[in-house]
Amino acid sequence: MKKIFIYFSIILSSAILMNCAEDGAAIIKISNMASHAIVISFRGEIINVASGETAELTDLEKGEFEYETAYEVPANATSAAAEGEMAGTFVINAGTKINVVYTSTFLDGGYTIYASVTTSDDLTPDEDLNPIGP
Repeated sequence: MKKIFIYFSIILSSAILMNCAEDGAAIIKISNMASHAIVISFRGEIINVASGETAELTDLEKGEFEYETAYEVPANATSAAAEGEMAGTFVINAGTKINVVYTSTFLDGGYTIYASVTTSDDLTPDEDLNPIGP
């Protein structure tokens, strides 16, 4: 009976530790669906993402980190514009998953690139936390 309890404890502990390791990893996924390449400056590094490619950043530390996006413009474009979250701050906590998607349009000589950022973190204000109220 004692051996069964020990084996069960080892299996249960292993399962719990494996789930904790996966939940604690922060990931940023960058998907470039725009017609041309993008370049992201993040944490002092340059990340090149070709059109149609995806880059994943893992092993991220907890904190707030700024990012900037540069992009290629088609040679025959007469104007260029960027919309959305082309620059900003990533707030990274344990288990945070951030998805950044770039898309573009090219109409009448005008190239427009769009950036959209979503995160797995719950951004709902905690109404129970009121440092001033009762």
